[in-house]
Amino acid sequence: MIYQSAQDWRDAEQKKVLLFGMSGLGKTHVSNTLRSQGDWFHYSIDYRIGTRYMGEHITDSCIQAAMEHPYLREMLLRDAIYIAPNVHTHDLTAVSTYLSKPGNPAKNGLPIDEYRRRQDQFKNAEIHALMDTEHFIDRARKVYGYDHFICDTGGSICEWVDPSNPADTIMTELSAQTLMVWIEGSDAHTEELVRRFDAAPKPMAYQPEFLSRAWSEYLNEFKVQEDAVDPDHFIRWTYAQALAHRQPRYAAMANWGVTVCAEEVAAVQSAVDFEDLIAKALDRRTETPT
Repeated sequence: MIYQSAQDWRDAEQKKVLLFGMSGLGKTHVSNTLRSQGDWFHYSIDYRIGTRYMGEHITDSCIQAAMEHPYLREMLLRDAIYIAPNVHTHDLTAVSTYLSKPGNPAKNGLPIDEYRRRQDQFKNAEIHALMDTEHFIDRARKVYGYDHFICDTGGSICEWVDPSNPADTIMTELSAQTLMVWIEGSDAHTEELVRRFDAAPKPMAYQPEFLSRAWSEYLNEFKVQEDAVDPDHFIRWTYAQALAHRQPRYAAMANWGVTVCAEEVAAVQSAVDFEDLIAKALDRRTETPT
């Protein structure tokens, strides 16, 4: 780890942290708090994905849909209008809508092969965005003058790494640049996330092997053809399984850094609070027998 103790952390002229864990546990809350109240640069992986690595895919998809409308087709061919996704750190509708859900086209589902293609695009985009972390650490300091840096990752980071491999390219790079911090949720948090998702299901990114297994099991269990799958029902059915699949992967990633709980994160109201929280986490790690 780049900080071996709480004192190392407190004494560091440049504090560099990467937050990871399930969506909805406070990564963006803390990042926004630090950006607004402290000398911190907020690097959002999701925003980088949407603006740098998925933007062209999203634009092409929108243009393809617009070209089916004679009026819009004419405007596009004459270069009278342009189409571009509008991505915000707080609203990733453009990315999630493009990822979509697999199933019945009449219910806005994608054919599974197209869905897998977009999932693969997202995987590559997220890996590239994660590997851009060092670039943004340098950019934050040299261009914008920020001493401290926080990387706010997406929930799917755990799908693309092998934390049990000490030579894993992504984990090695990220841990060399930042202190990796797992925000650990409780069973109650998981239940609340499942409840929220059931009320408003949203597209997700899945590890390819997990998706293939879940898709096959769903088709077999519900005796349905691929083009008849209800997209919302499939991702609702899959969501709790996906969280259970991710939990041990997050826990293994935490061996590369420190762990804080979601309740501790929710209490953070300032940069000082956050610096104290990380110091305590480092103390806990130092005190834990190996």
